[in-house]
Amino acid sequence: MRKGLLLISSCFICCISFAQKKNASYEIHIRRAYCQMRIDGVLDEAAWKHADKADNFYMVLPMDTSLARVKTTVRMTYDDHFFYLSAVCYNPPLAGPYMVESMRRDFSFVKNDNFIFFIDPFDDQTSGFTFGTNAAGAQWDGTMYEGGKVDLSWDNKWYSKVKHYPDRWVLEMAIPFKTLRYKRGITRWGINFSRNDLKTTEKSSWAPVPRQFPTASLAYTGVLVWDTIPPEPGTNVSVIPYLLAGVQKSYSPAISPVYKTTIGGDAKLSVTSSLNLDLTVNPDFSQVEVDKQVIDLSRYELFYPEKRQFFLENGDQFANFGYADIRPFFSRRIGLGVPIEFGGRLSGKIDRNWRIGAMDMQTGRVDSIGLPQQNFAVLALQRRIFARSNIGFIFINKQSLAYQPGKDSAFPQYSTYNRSIGLEYNLASANNFWTGKELLLKSFSPGKIGHEWVDAGNLQFSNRHWLINGAYQYNGHNFNAEAGYVPRQGYIKLNPQVNYYFFPSGGPVLSHGPQMLTTYYYNEQFHQTDHENSFTWLITFRNKATLAPVVIQDYVKLLAPFDPTNTGIDSLKTGTQHWWNTAGLDFVSRPQSILTYDFSLRYGGFYDHGTKFTFSNDVGFRFQPFLNITLSTSYNVLRLPPPWGNTTFWLIGPRIDLTMTNNLYFTAYIQYNQQINNMNINTRLQWRYKPASDLFIVYTDNYYSTPFSVRNRAVVLKFTYWWNM
Repeated sequence: MRKGLLLISSCFICCISFAQKKNASYEIHIRRAYCQMRIDGVLDEAAWKHADKADNFYMVLPMDTSLARVKTTVRMTYDDHFFYLSAVCYNPPLAGPYMVESMRRDFSFVKNDNFIFFIDPFDDQTSGFTFGTNAAGAQWDGTMYEGGKVDLSWDNKWYSKVKHYPDRWVLEMAIPFKTLRYKRGITRWGINFSRNDLKTTEKSSWAPVPRQFPTASLAYTGVLVWDTIPPEPGTNVSVIPYLLAGVQKSYSPAISPVYKTTIGGDAKLSVTSSLNLDLTVNPDFSQVEVDKQVIDLSRYELFYPEKRQFFLENGDQFANFGYADIRPFFSRRIGLGVPIEFGGRLSGKIDRNWRIGAMDMQTGRVDSIGLPQQNFAVLALQRRIFARSNIGFIFINKQSLAYQPGKDSAFPQYSTYNRSIGLEYNLASANNFWTGKELLLKSFSPGKIGHEWVDAGNLQFSNRHWLINGAYQYNGHNFNAEAGYVPRQGYIKLNPQVNYYFFPSGGPVLSHGPQMLTTYYYNEQFHQTDHENSFTWLITFRNKATLAPVVIQDYVKLLAPFDPTNTGIDSLKTGTQHWWNTAGLDFVSRPQSILTYDFSLRYGGFYDHGTKFTFSNDVGFRFQPFLNITLSTSYNVLRLPPPWGNTTFWLIGPRIDLTMTNNLYFTAYIQYNQQINNMNINTRLQWRYKPASDLFIVYTDNYYSTPFSVRNRAVVLKFTYWWNM
């Protein structure tokens, strides 16, 4: 491991680039508006006539070798309180109607005609904000981190209007300076504009971006030059109280209805123009959408993403520390099934190079299971180094309050404390071709001494033709992150990947090429325990549809008893070895159709000389711009020797999204899961009666599917109000 660490660290140092920002020559100037601005989609104010314009966009997809065919013109101005932007998005000749899924906020980029822009107000090429709309006027906003990733959970006050004309659609927006976070005194911000036009399958940007990177890549922003220092945002304090009323009834077991009336709320305070403090008291997340279920045939805990907005907003320093399968902090460990009493989070920029994230949450007691009050504290620091790289530090403390283990043997035993400390180096070269990470973690738990370390790293090179990645992990068997997501301990993992892309000069195929991925696991004595080798040939068509045949070879030596059906029938023994091969096919249809669909097929072997057939697909139909219907289906057939025999699992999940206006949404989600004998119905009506203020009505129903009977029902009414003080 030490040799691997030294090798990858050396590669990191050799690959660091100190080059100047790639698109520094692309400049657009912004000047103060001396007239009253109206956000109506009609660009008749004098400020627009005198503003600099950004046009002559470059094509990013399908190819990045020419100017865009679809014309876009952008202008900007400002006054004491607002940053204004207008975008004129011209329709291509002989084009049909615009393509959108619905008018729901934070839409899917790839399935909507849209205009989005990205700003880097620290000009550090690592963090920023994004705003935009689709062609129907649905808003998109989010924070940016790690140089090009977007967190759409961030939700704030701003204003926009889209107006349609025969040959174009026009977007006009006003963003309060109080909504943004930026460093005082800086007159040069990073900026780029992105246009997605499904009718021509063209994605374009003002400052050119290589096709292998998203247009959100802050390494390729141009420069917004202010005519003077941007206005001070002033005092920014928001209070968001909520009132909730609901009732829940359990039928199996039969329990009298439980009525609930709750008040609580959040507060947002700007400590500086770039640092924010969020506070919450008695938070409630009843309006959060239910998890999308899966058929679970895994040996390890499944990962379900966080959906609660308080934990998502500005949470990238916590959530993205580590790797997808080594997360020292995972916010879903806090408050699911346990009441949260209060909490706070400080997040943002200290200066151009330093970021901080600090969070403290306290949960209440649950007497029915003997769970004590617990406190979760997290501190994350990040220091930018070189062109776009950074060093990160994290400390996590989970503490049980006023708790004595073993005092009552009738209840489970809980740890008195659990702590983790971590350090990581994130490499991002100036041109984004080289990326990587080196990670060190150590946990502290009562009775766990020795092998409580994690050492992991990867180095990736990506250009138009190649993607090459090498990764390794060492996870000690005593590493214990109770506030994190680490489904497996006591292993060494090697994980190389190589992709190559061919680009034909003509025809329906845009690109194609092999993708080879290998994952090998060893125990701490470096004896192999399992591996998976996969070979895929990815074909991308010019209409953006994709086709990918795949072959997979698996080997598993069980380290613990395992039921291959996860239904509790019986278990295969520890130490038994299993080999099998699988073939499959994946297809995703072109996104610009009214009817979209995708499917995935897999057929091959399984544990104990069995076989497994899996078919999954999604079919979507849109009635623009108001209704989007999606049907998700998963079908699994397992053929195993006794005592399991032949087993069939269905998972069917239709979803209906109805957006009556930009501020009135209805969602219905039904999931039938044969493996857990449950059918869930979750419906939600949301009325955004003013910016960032909502009324929710949520109804949830759970049924046994065999025999069909009611498990439980609940209905919740929740009212929130955003009040700027």
